[in-house]
Amino acid sequence: MAVPDIMPTTWVGATAKQIARGVRRGDVSATQVVADHLDHVAHADADLAAFRTIRGGAAITEAEKVDEQEDLANLPLAGVPVAVKENTPVAGLPTWNGSAAVRTPVAEADHEVVRRLRGAGAVILGVTRMPELGLWALTDDETGVTRNPWDLSRTPGGSSGGAAAAVAAGLVPMAHGNDGLGSIRIPAACCGLVGLKPGRGVIPYQLGADDWFGLAEHGVLTGTVADAVVGFSVLAGRRPDRLEQPSRLRVGVSLRSPVRGVAPDAPNRDAVAAAGRLLAAAGHDTVPADPVYPTRLGLQGIATWFAAAAADVRAAGVQRRGLQRRSRRHVALGEWAQRRGYVREADRRAWREQSVAFFTDHSIDLLLTPALAGPPPEAAGWSGRSWLSNMKANIRYAPYAAPWNIAGLPAIVVPVGRRPDGLPVAVQFVGPPGSELLLLGVAGQFELQAPWQRHAPGYPRVATGSPATA
Repeated sequence: MAVPDIMPTTWVGATAKQIARGVRRGDVSATQVVADHLDHVAHADADLAAFRTIRGGAAITEAEKVDEQEDLANLPLAGVPVAVKENTPVAGLPTWNGSAAVRTPVAEADHEVVRRLRGAGAVILGVTRMPELGLWALTDDETGVTRNPWDLSRTPGGSSGGAAAAVAAGLVPMAHGNDGLGSIRIPAACCGLVGLKPGRGVIPYQLGADDWFGLAEHGVLTGTVADAVVGFSVLAGRRPDRLEQPSRLRVGVSLRSPVRGVAPDAPNRDAVAAAGRLLAAAGHDTVPADPVYPTRLGLQGIATWFAAAAADVRAAGVQRRGLQRRSRRHVALGEWAQRRGYVREADRRAWREQSVAFFTDHSIDLLLTPALAGPPPEAAGWSGRSWLSNMKANIRYAPYAAPWNIAGLPAIVVPVGRRPDGLPVAVQFVGPPGSELLLLGVAGQFELQAPWQRHAPGYPRVATGSPATA
């Protein structure tokens, strides 16, 4: 006698692809999936402070509309609960930008990336927390400290810190983020997730005054490469790509830090070595290849970081005195840097050209680096600390991401194991323009060879029979 299928008791902890497949074939309704996740958020987010706002009844209504659609087969994210970073307009919600001082009124329309997510069948569960103006790789403000599910005493990173915490705890299977100087990749590394920063112009950014002078890109944070592929394809406005196994690649390997005096600790060096072994096992070749990070690059990058904050504050019509102390100093320095002419498109273009040439000059397809230099800092009230203490914390633990925003090149963070303290450890791959799918393909090979734990220990709190445990 045939054994009937056992339906899961909850869809919390399932991947985005599992949920979408279940909704498309009628195994579960989008409404039930969203209700399951809302219930989990209500119990788990009190410890994490990942979300700024939960849409609750509005999300249920949105899920019911997904269930009513006749073309579910054409929705790659059918019924998938997704979180949106709070600097990106979601119709019907204020856009917080990480602070009540820079919050804008209720948005009348979705941002284009939110529209694309909804068009793919996703349900917006809520908006996730970020630091003020997205300036820091540490997520907190006076209303709450966002915590890393792997260790509640540690930060999940930033600025997409709430997004990373939400995915690592199974509050959602996929979260939107954006990356101006590492703000997807840094929290992905802190929380053991896949985080892709696409290359310049692949996904429309359209935030703030001028997209952080072209440095910032939208993307997603996920627990699996397959989900990352679907999320990237949806945001890029194309049908989900079929990921192929990359043929033999030549990968440059570098431990060199972009910041003088900052070096990767032993767990991050070991992570790069482990990644090298995985590359070899997949049939790829590795060679030493150190980018030359000019001193002027660091100065230009910092000046642009300052100036982006100043430009966003001017565009928002916000008074500087209403900002956090650390942000006030940052904005003042940005205004000074622009007056002195330290923020120049020609400098960014020169670094991009040098970076693109690096791949040709070294005859490499990709570059492998550490994702971080040290462990995530403590989860604490960084928003109330001095500008200098925030600067030191950011630069010391996360120096590897920013150069590739300035160059506008795609880069991805992939988990490769654990640190001795139990926190995740990751590596970064950087590619030339147009290499997003190649980066995802290599990440997929890593996942096949050395699967990582998709959620932090103890999360999500799911009942036996969930797709996450089946």
